[in-house]
Amino acid sequence: MVGSPLAPLLGMMQLTDSALPTGAFSHSLGFETYMHREELEDEASFSAWIRMFIEQQLTFTDALAIRLVYAAASFEDVAALDELVTAQALPQQIREGGITMGKRLLSLATASYPSAWVEAYAAGVAEGRLSSHQAVVWGVIARNLEVPVEEAVASHLYATVISLTQNAVRAIPLGQNTGQRVIRAAQDWVGRAVEESATLTEEDLGAIAPGLEIAQMQHERQRARLFMS
Repeated sequence: MVGSPLAPLLGMMQLTDSALPTGAFSHSLGFETYMHREELEDEASFSAWIRMFIEQQLTFTDALAIRLVYAAASFEDVAALDELVTAQALPQQIREGGITMGKRLLSLATASYPSAWVEAYAAGVAEGRLSSHQAVVWGVIARNLEVPVEEAVASHLYATVISLTQNAVRAIPLGQNTGQRVIRAAQDWVGRAVEESATLTEEDLGAIAPGLEIAQMQHERQRARLFMS
């Protein structure tokens, strides 16, 4: 398949599949705090939460970070972005969760889709100079695979939505059919997030709702938890 016109698509499908072993199944990225408050109990309340999450954290952090990787003139720019994206993640669990999933994705890419930037990234992580935020890692991989930037952003956001919805199906719990309705509705929200992220600059990175970050911080001290974040 090397050199096949389908190679970028198939690589993207593999690395953004919800079954990819990055550990995403163990993270709620904050929605468990809302469950603890009894504010997430059904399809309507979870739909409202995930729409907010897409419009805030995914748009102003992950989507923008991927676009900035594509705009980078050199790997040094990516290294600086890695530091910036990691630093702007104020909740400890969100910061550590993004790094953990990013390291796993980077490990898989190093074995299956090596490139100069992927290998430089892995070396920087091994030496403790870089952190490997998942969105930045995916941006580096997708750029190397020559995935168009719009598709790279959309696939990452959509994969995150699917993982979170699958986690909510188990935890709230939602039925499988309900989860599919949420995912279908979220396609429109992801599409708007992709469009919105194209209008942002590096100065907008991390400009998300304080209430979401506070809820994510509160999860760190929650007495009983199903998820790591």
